[in-house]
Amino acid sequence: MTPAGQEPLLPRESDSLGSLEERIQQTVGLVTRLRQERDSALEQTAEAKAEAGRLAGEVKTLQAERKQVRARIERLLGQIDQLGGG
Repeated sequence: MTPAGQEPLLPRESDSLGSLEERIQQTVGLVTRLRQERDSALEQTAEAKAEAGRLAGEVKTLQAERKQVRARIERLLGQIDQLGGG
């Protein structure tokens, strides 16, 4: 028996409804997968930004060390020049 006010589904309508249901399930699956991929991409982006910040700090530290080493070498070369000129 069918609910009040509704006629029984014809085979074609049933196939159409089944097809629609399948397409909706596929769409839900696709949306779920895309959300997971988006979340993963956002996480990777955050990790990459953190790594870039860490590397930028490391570069700055290395540049400062290089500057100090250069100054020490120039001072030593100056002392060597004084020995040769004296």
